[in-house]
Amino acid sequence: MEFRHTSVLFSETIKNLNIKAEGIYADGTLGGGGHASGICEKLSQKGILIGIDRDRDAMQAAAERLKDYSCQKRYVQNNYANIKDVLKGQGIETIDGAVLDLGVSSFQLDNYARGFSYMQEAPLDMRMNAEDSLTAEIVVNEYGEKELTDIIRRYGEERWASRISEFIVKERKKRPIKTTTELVDVIKAAIPASARREGPHPAKRTFQAIRIEVNDELAQLSRAVDEFIDVLADGGRLCIITFHSLEDRIVKEAFNRRANPCTCPKEFPICTCGKVTDVKKISGKPILPTPQELEMNPRARSAKLRVIERRTNSTI
Repeated sequence: MEFRHTSVLFSETIKNLNIKAEGIYADGTLGGGGHASGICEKLSQKGILIGIDRDRDAMQAAAERLKDYSCQKRYVQNNYANIKDVLKGQGIETIDGAVLDLGVSSFQLDNYARGFSYMQEAPLDMRMNAEDSLTAEIVVNEYGEKELTDIIRRYGEERWASRISEFIVKERKKRPIKTTTELVDVIKAAIPASARREGPHPAKRTFQAIRIEVNDELAQLSRAVDEFIDVLADGGRLCIITFHSLEDRIVKEAFNRRANPCTCPKEFPICTCGKVTDVKKISGKPILPTPQELEMNPRARSAKLRVIERRTNSTI
């Protein structure tokens, strides 16, 4: 299918990367190559883009989109949390900047066969890497009721989690739940009609929760933030775009911890732990989409951009 993708907070991200023409930059969530195209546009022939994605189809589409840019381009199918291994494989020690756009790409949402969307009928898949073994169908049909409740409540922040998991278990006893529409019907039946009249689509939070579980998204993000900061060169910047509170909380707390690493009790007059920060937060509060962007791309409504800079050779 044709890859149609609108990158969220595009200009804000490219601006905050502070791109050097001969630098090395990584897009850890390459997707359709939207943010990568903005990076490539500012790189010279000596500049390097490292495009990383778990989705082989997305990488192929991005490579086609970026083929006419003159910079060097290296594509790696991998999980962005493995950035240190990726760079080692490329013979690179440090990079001058990186971007992580944590949203599900338009390609994945619009490609019905992937099963990410609750708006179209498709097999229950939701794998970002089609070679992974765990699918949404396995989660829905094989996880215990308590485990399902915990996942839907924790990852989806769904108030009706226990009722939804109860209805899922009852339905799958009759026959396996195999498609997105079958799951949507179960969720709608579980949520009282009065609660379905307001707010987002009733299946949105549950689908989000299952997708996060299938792809181990939050654990990978928690590991990746420090890994990416560690490989930044002095002055290098990391831009992370999140789309829900769970992701943003992980990024915010990690940035705060790196910017304020001292573990001494607050009542100590001076620091004795010896931990010194090696980063500077560029954005205190998250950068949000403009009203104009929200009008053009409703999928951006929950996006937040946070930026941090590595400072290894200077006093902050």
